[in-house]
Amino acid sequence: MTPIPVGVRIWIASGHTDMRRGMRGLALQVQQGLGRDPFAGDIYIFRGRSGSLIKALWHDGLGLSLYAKRLDRGRFIWPQTVEGAVSLTPGQMGYLLEGLQEYPLW
Repeated sequence: MTPIPVGVRIWIASGHTDMRRGMRGLALQVQQGLGRDPFAGDIYIFRGRSGSLIKALWHDGLGLSLYAKRLDRGRFIWPQTVEGAVSLTPGQMGYLLEGLQEYPLW
């Protein structure tokens, strides 16, 4: 993933997401499910049901990017809220992407 500019907000979509979705499907989920604009420059992170795969959607001003990461073992830590989005700091996102289990994100 390219370096994230200062001021970019990071959101994780609570719950689980159908990981068969690509850019368009996830952008539609941001619009309809979260009520946000996927082209505004924020990063949206989604997790599959098994918890070992996440996808990040980000419009960097030039185009929409989709990043994916699958853990070989373990699961990504995820908030227990029912629906909506939870804000992360860049540091918390770094811990999340590293798959660290002992760091409290929320």
